[in-house]
Amino acid sequence: MAGLATSFGSGAMTNSIADINEAACVLAIGTNTTQAHPIIGMNLRSAVKKGKTKLIVANPLEIGLVRDAEIWLRHRAGTDVVLLMGLMKVIVDEGLADEKFIRERGENFDAFKDSLRHYPLDLVEKVTGVPGAKVVAAARLYATSHPAAILYTMGITQHTHGTDNVMAIANLAMLTGNIGKPGSGVNPLRGQNNVQGACDMGALPNVYSGYQSVADPRVKEKFETAWGAALNPTPGKTLTEIMPLAHEGKIKAIYLMGENPSLSDPDASHVREAMQRLDFFVVQDIFLSETARLADVVLPAASFAEKDGTFTNTERRVQRVRKAIEPVGDSRPDWWITCQIAKRMGAKGFDFESPAQIMAEIARLTPSYGGISFDRLEKESLQWPCPTPEHPGTAILHTELFSRGKGHFVALDYKPPAELPDAEYPLVLTTDRSLFHYHTGTMTRKVKGLNLFRKEELVAINPGDAAGLGIADGEMVRVVSRRGRVTAKARLTEASPPGTIAMTFHFAESPTNELTNPAFDPVAKTPELKVAAVRVEKAERAAVATG
Repeated sequence: MAGLATSFGSGAMTNSIADINEAACVLAIGTNTTQAHPIIGMNLRSAVKKGKTKLIVANPLEIGLVRDAEIWLRHRAGTDVVLLMGLMKVIVDEGLADEKFIRERGENFDAFKDSLRHYPLDLVEKVTGVPGAKVVAAARLYATSHPAAILYTMGITQHTHGTDNVMAIANLAMLTGNIGKPGSGVNPLRGQNNVQGACDMGALPNVYSGYQSVADPRVKEKFETAWGAALNPTPGKTLTEIMPLAHEGKIKAIYLMGENPSLSDPDASHVREAMQRLDFFVVQDIFLSETARLADVVLPAASFAEKDGTFTNTERRVQRVRKAIEPVGDSRPDWWITCQIAKRMGAKGFDFESPAQIMAEIARLTPSYGGISFDRLEKESLQWPCPTPEHPGTAILHTELFSRGKGHFVALDYKPPAELPDAEYPLVLTTDRSLFHYHTGTMTRKVKGLNLFRKEELVAINPGDAAGLGIADGEMVRVVSRRGRVTAKARLTEASPPGTIAMTFHFAESPTNELTNPAFDPVAKTPELKVAAVRVEKAERAAVATG
């Protein structure tokens, strides 16, 4: 993707968290950093308060970071490509691009530059809702502040055009030479503690560990030799493809580990129907989640405190996890459960006795992890790529070359969200996060103190919209989309712009993802959780209408 395939294919930060303190400017787009990544958010706010770092926030919602921002670009949800291309047109028109970087490390720039003519300032303002003067100010600040970094999360990726959003961000970083240097880079912040490690280890349908393609004959031969088994060269299905196939009866069984799609997946009622139609459903988890209650078999997994192993965090840093207590009850570590099932099914090569042995195999087969071992991790953490035992790890990616050689500038067309407001569903729903709860609340809802801070779902709605609907603050409302309806308490706030409401998906009593759109990006297959057309009505009024 735009020459940054290694880091974007894995969703990893090109730079380190500590680099935020080195940035003269940070563009935080599609990320509620202080809520979803509070430690990184704290680092960012600290850098801004010291006076060295200027902050640009691009977000439809008035998130906490807006208070620290030099410029807030409040664009309409789903218009990121237009906003980013508009910023780049200003940079090119005003001669602020890094011509040396483009010449030495880029390609296809002329075609990209020509495409910018489709994004004049008046069009950018009309589509995004951001005043043209603010677009110009933000473009100048980012382009003239060296070094400059970009932070983003699922506010960028969870769209039917999420791949285009990421490519636009890559274009912007390359256009200004903000790649491969301290304090710069393109930095997607991963949403869970080891989601980076899971992707690194091949928990994706098209790659083995280290993003080695299943379709590459040489890679296939390497793993077949190592594992003594014939391997399928055809990429598998993503989650957004699996559930519809299960609903159609084309997938008969699912083995699910540490996930709660009953609440986390779009069009969640349809997802639950799909799981109920399976011939056989296994869930492996540390709690009996809403999804686990649908399973034929539940395998009790051990928590992080009950097992040894490693986590790889958002900055590609591999860290040791050490068992603090013995597994409670019948729970066992995930690796042990997996090995036991494999051996009882007759598979070879699963005679591991410890996570250290598994890491040794990872290092043998995964070039980016080649120099990482438990012995080294006893003394230090390491950032991949770390190809040899002598290698110190890599703090910054793409310092000299991109994974594909030169960075490819991509001309992009604006694609609107799959679902836009209309007379029947006049509002846009976007999903957000709360600092006090995590994901589907499987763990955090069990903590009494956290529930004191936030005990229920709140529908953040602009006071102007609420007045037009006759809705008061704290009143119960019903939110309805083409896929379902959810009841929750209204919270009147200017943090939501007119025409947009925001909800989290932490509360099973108000399953927000019954409303969201399962339409997905054709390349990454990521669903459009950030934009869904809805209407809001008083709960009692809705009850009378449907009663």
